[in-house]
Amino acid sequence: MVEKTPTVYDVAEMAGVSIATVSRYFRNPAAVRETTRERVREVVRELGYVPSGSARGLAARRTGTIGVCFPSFDDVARIDARRLESGPPVQVRVDADAHVDTGSDLYIAEVVRGTEIEAWRHGFAVMIAVPRGAAAHNVVEGLAGRVDGLVTLARAIDADQLGHIARRLPVVVVAGPREGDVYDHVTANNHGGMVALTDHLIADHRLTRLEFVGGPEDSPDAQTRFEGFTEAMLLAGLGVPERPISRSDFTRAGGRETGRRLLAEGLLEDLDGLVCANDQSALGVLDELTAAGLRVPQDLVVTGFDGIEASNVSTPRLTTVRQPMVELGRLAVAQVLHRLNEPMAEPTTRVLPVEVLLRDSCGPHRRPA
Repeated sequence: MVEKTPTVYDVAEMAGVSIATVSRYFRNPAAVRETTRERVREVVRELGYVPSGSARGLAARRTGTIGVCFPSFDDVARIDARRLESGPPVQVRVDADAHVDTGSDLYIAEVVRGTEIEAWRHGFAVMIAVPRGAAAHNVVEGLAGRVDGLVTLARAIDADQLGHIARRLPVVVVAGPREGDVYDHVTANNHGGMVALTDHLIADHRLTRLEFVGGPEDSPDAQTRFEGFTEAMLLAGLGVPERPISRSDFTRAGGRETGRRLLAEGLLEDLDGLVCANDQSALGVLDELTAAGLRVPQDLVVTGFDGIEASNVSTPRLTTVRQPMVELGRLAVAQVLHRLNEPMAEPTTRVLPVEVLLRDSCGPHRRPA
């Protein structure tokens, strides 16, 4: 026999509190006195009560959820091809492939962690979607219908659909603005960070033959970093390339493909260094240079951008520009919540500071640390 599903009224009656107190307990527990909180918690456990998200949303005209969208970098075809059946409980094998790539992007992981932290601080949950393939449009629409606001990384949602969603939801883009868009943006000082890093290579290491490994053509942050690189080259009186020597997709696997191509085409023979648009690309390039017997930084300097943890444990440790990834996510959610309360406010772009981390992959630095 199926027992009757407990309601908020049952919880309130058994705990001896008002329905508003029970609702406040689920929405913002810190706002309820500790003794009352414990009493409500015990009753909820005893009754097995689970609050109805849809009912709460109808009552408050809010879902209590922030949506987060980011682009897909993983190799879905390869993942789909893996067998899901259970095999032997333990396998022992010789690991001959030192470069297994799972498609993970550690920058995204840190930004998403920041969104979750800030959402939790304000009593909100986070719902994540990764639009991919033919169903990408439907995935985004489904997410937008279930959340109070949307945080999206660049390139995750096409411009037309994003504009449509922004007419009914607060939208914050974690990337620099494109010309003419009307969204709130949260980004790091991509231009200034890349100028400072490139200037260090030129002024401190006397490197004059530098090239830039870019990111996807539709990435505003990759473009801004390239512009910072070219500005530093121009200010130093050096030749300024019209375009990156190569482009990667911001993944380590993409960086390895770039490294193999540059080596095969002999494009590294007359260079002092490669300035990469992000850490994952730089680490992939570093993998291929090392496999080919080149020494970094003795034969060629390699640098990145982001400051992911993997850059600190590579061999050699990667010189990079660290951006505040967790803080980007936190600030994006904070801006969504601000927009919920101030829907007519002018769009803003917040630019967070960065720091250049001088490590082994550019050689000993001459300036004081």
